[in-house]
Amino acid sequence: MSLFPEDDRPKPKTVHEIGQDLSMLSLEEIEVRIAALKAEIERLVEARAGKSASRAAADAFFRRPA
Repeated sequence: MSLFPEDDRPKPKTVHEIGQDLSMLSLEEIEVRIAALKAEIERLVEARAGKSASRAAADAFFRRPA
């Protein structure tokens, strides 16, 4: 049991929330968010490629001869 309730822990601040109101952001804040989202997209693309390669290797290994 913890000394502090979990609800009191500070929540990590997200750079961007999908669907968030953008009207109050400055151009610089928008640029920061675009950069963060592009980096996240690249990370997802790399993860997808890795999983695809692993799956292809597993499929080739477990493929039964006809």
